[in-house]
Amino acid sequence: MLPFRGASSNVSPGLPNSLKGLRIAAPFFFHSMHLLYVDESGTVSDANQQYFVLAGVSVFERTCHWIESSLNETIKKYFDPQDIHSLELHASPMRSGKNEWRKFKREDRENAIVEALSVGVAQQNRGNVRLFAAVIRKADLPADAAENAFTQLYSRFDQFLRRLHLSGNTQRGIMIFDKTSIEPRIQTLAREFKTAGHPWGRTRNYAEVPLFLDSKASRLIQLADLIAFAIFRHFEHHDSRYFDVIRHCFDEEGGVVHGLHVYQRDADVPDDPIEVRPVAQDWLPRRLPIERAERYARE
Repeated sequence: MLPFRGASSNVSPGLPNSLKGLRIAAPFFFHSMHLLYVDESGTVSDANQQYFVLAGVSVFERTCHWIESSLNETIKKYFDPQDIHSLELHASPMRSGKNEWRKFKREDRENAIVEALSVGVAQQNRGNVRLFAAVIRKADLPADAAENAFTQLYSRFDQFLRRLHLSGNTQRGIMIFDKTSIEPRIQTLAREFKTAGHPWGRTRNYAEVPLFLDSKASRLIQLADLIAFAIFRHFEHHDSRYFDVIRHCFDEEGGVVHGLHVYQRDADVPDDPIEVRPVAQDWLPRRLPIERAERYARE
């Protein structure tokens, strides 16, 4: 990744190794930072899959190093590789035993996923780590599922940062994705949202447009992969083993869950997947107005 131009700043020691060494413009660190690591599960074009999931884990900058260390300890515990970085936490091949995971016992692979979700998310202070996810049942949305999911995450993370600001705790945020073929579209959308606004207003709390990293270089991107996979398994296959570990970790305030958006027709909506909080009005609509969705589909 090319360094950013501008006055440099000392990078917080809590940042993960994948971001250290960058010459980051000084305005990035006038305020503390929350980093939202994002990955997807499911394929928009796969007709055999009902759902598409885009999910992220928001991590306060000084927490990143410690989560990365905890994930490395989990890998050592179950697999003890000579090179700790030779194994990438990638949920689908871990669960199925593909590629480099073939030589390890299934029980160890599945237990490692559960423990990684636990030490990386569930056991963390909720002020420092919280989840955001958009779950789209593709048959119910006439627009682009990936674009709709990105819009939900982008606006909800911004609302979280806005809440912090209104409480006197001003923070800035950056979304960090695994490298993907849709990178140009995401960058374009982010710029449009900042200048022209998204369906619910303009974003005002981001330090920069989304960044993209190779997942092999970032344990936190790998953690986002595990989270997206856990949510996808819960909705697509009614397998809640992994989801149960993190079900209480979505962004919320005052009993209202803001961090989980599920788009599907009301007649088929199951019980609240969080199952612990009273029904209350969300910050954002649970679905786009149909006329807006149709406009997205035409564009």
